[in-house]
Amino acid sequence: MTKARPYPSYVSIHGGHSGEFCNHAVDTLEDIVKAYIRKGFAWVGLTEHAPPVTDAYMYPDEREAGLNAGRLYERFAAYIKSAQELKAHFAGTLDIYVGFETELTSGALPFTRRLIETFQPDYIVGSLHHVDDISFDFSREDYLDAVASLGGHDNLYSRYFDQQYELTKALNPKVIGHFDLIRIHDPNYKTRLDKPEIAARIDRNLQLIADRDLILDFNLAALSKNMDEPYVSAPILEKAREMGIAVVPGDDSHSVDSVGRHLDAGISILKGMGFNTDWQRPV
Repeated sequence: MTKARPYPSYVSIHGGHSGEFCNHAVDTLEDIVKAYIRKGFAWVGLTEHAPPVTDAYMYPDEREAGLNAGRLYERFAAYIKSAQELKAHFAGTLDIYVGFETELTSGALPFTRRLIETFQPDYIVGSLHHVDDISFDFSREDYLDAVASLGGHDNLYSRYFDQQYELTKALNPKVIGHFDLIRIHDPNYKTRLDKPEIAARIDRNLQLIADRDLILDFNLAALSKNMDEPYVSAPILEKAREMGIAVVPGDDSHSVDSVGRHLDAGISILKGMGFNTDWQRPV
């Protein structure tokens, strides 16, 4: 067994998706946890996706697998049970925090509150993968459909950050997942993020995060998708640093092979920008 690394520690505040409980992941949750242990992680958050409110918000791969919202709810319950068992089994070897990613679709806020009450997670990750009930991150085609439906990139960005603000105010998630995911299929995102109407929304959301002492997920999965930088982009990171917001790496792992991927690069970026690398925990 690999000993824990010296400071700054290997951690992931957003990861642990597995083929058992996510159709676009592979490997078992236990094997992924064991990979974190082998690589010397000090702690990790397991953050599987919440089930959809209705079948309308299922992903294509879930439909192809013959699933429905009810079966996805049952699978989510099995995930929480398995994650809690792994947390207890590996206590003293790896600190595990059991969480899940939210969504914001019609009916999702009361539904998420019921999930929290029923399953009692250690924390939740405030994430959006839909804007105005339209999926935007599953594929480039979905993204372009969302752009067309919202009347252009600028409107899509504005609605995304408005709904991120709504979710954050309503649920107070300890971690904000991939803050600027809305840029996923936009090669001109650097210019877009700097537009006054979008930048103002970003500043507003960051102020709420700072006021509530929430954590930004420095999501490294973008580097596996040939993007120039992780989520969060450098100009937003700089604002977060100036505001004293904690930023913590998340590998967003979806397999054993992706555990810890790009983590050294992420730590180097955060250290170079002057962030505190005594990583804030989500509880």
